[in-house]
Amino acid sequence: MIVQVLGCSGAIAAGSRTTSFLVDDDVLIDAGTGVGDLSLEALARIDHIFISHSHLDHVLAIGLLADSVMRARRAAGRGPIQVHALPETLAALREHIFNGVIWPDFTRLPSAEQPVLQFVPFAVGNQIEVAGKRIEVITASHTVPACGFAVDGGQGENGGWWVYTGDTGPNPALWIRLRHMKIAHLVIETAFSDEERQLAYISRHLCPAALGHELAQLPGSVEVHITHIKPGETEAVMSEVGKLASSHRIRALSAGQTMRIGE
Repeated sequence: MIVQVLGCSGAIAAGSRTTSFLVDDDVLIDAGTGVGDLSLEALARIDHIFISHSHLDHVLAIGLLADSVMRARRAAGRGPIQVHALPETLAALREHIFNGVIWPDFTRLPSAEQPVLQFVPFAVGNQIEVAGKRIEVITASHTVPACGFAVDGGQGENGGWWVYTGDTGPNPALWIRLRHMKIAHLVIETAFSDEERQLAYISRHLCPAALGHELAQLPGSVEVHITHIKPGETEAVMSEVGKLASSHRIRALSAGQTMRIGE
């Protein structure tokens, strides 16, 4: 299994793309601005999109992707792209984006019978089998209904779960589940520096001090990748992260990075 980081920034600037991951070539996890770096041919190969929550930096490419590939998928006789998310997230997308005002409703275009997008609800704890992959929906604690994802990369010597927390503040329930997984890679957010820890608390994100407390609940030594840092803040955040007393191997995630699991 190959996971490509299309975007991992908490906002936009030159060279900074918001959150999106491509698993192999047919499953997208979150749909931030990083999706726009894919070729039209690569976009057309995406059959499933898993969305962690409804905030714009994670969903804004869904409608643009649908518009880009609708004709090609229809000509090839491909079915709809399935958008998997919590019921509350799907309701927010329908009401606030695919409403005919902000963007056309591509769950009814080019026709209600053969749309380019299909909304598929899930619940935290579900394990979903798509495109030969097993994806577990894991808990998150954010300002809107939210979740993360764990993708099974197999249990061989080089296997394990690729885990993405989504946007989350402190979340004890997450670590109860992760302690029972063999984790190959953990992608976890740290959106603010400790200087802005109060803002992190209010917005239910993590800062380095909170990250240290969270990671202390996970035994062993895991490859940890820090995501969702704001443009221009990476040095400050990672300097504070580097001072944590942790058994885990922690580094900043970067767009274009590739993680191989089970190979």
